[in-house]
Amino acid sequence: MTKKKTINLSNNRTVKKASIADLSVVIDFIEQGKAKMIKAGNPNQWSANYPAIETIERDIVQGDCYLLYEGGKAIATFVFKEGPEPNYQRIDDGSWLDDQPYYVIHRAASAEGVHGVMADVISYCSSFTSSIRIDTHADNRPMQASLARLGFVYCGVIYVENGDSRRAFQRIF
Repeated sequence: MTKKKTINLSNNRTVKKASIADLSVVIDFIEQGKAKMIKAGNPNQWSANYPAIETIERDIVQGDCYLLYEGGKAIATFVFKEGPEPNYQRIDDGSWLDDQPYYVIHRAASAEGVHGVMADVISYCSSFTSSIRIDTHADNRPMQASLARLGFVYCGVIYVENGDSRRAFQRIF
């Protein structure tokens, strides 16, 4: 499925694919995201070395990294890509809602003081697929609350590359 380059959302927000020229902006949002997670009691989800700059560059080059803008100013970033996600092959203590094709959201991060980002990200992403999967650390309570508010269902536990567990969610539209 081809994803449009720009989509207009309500409240004067738009989504655009990030370019390599946006690398420093994306990195800045990731760093702000790390600081917010630590402040909210989640110091372990993103380490000092995660995500690696090479990972962020790859996301951009592959066309999977996006920026959310408000009034022409970038306020958030996220990765949106077509599955299957290798880390989602195994799920413990539950199961996915279905085994149909899906898209994945990763590495969502916003500027300090910005609210409602996940609602806009989900609104954008749901225009391309009927199924979205996402995972987050057990300590990331703000993200879990946001996902519940947005209609995601807790499905079980998945494991990332280093073996750490993550809580997995899915929404079918």
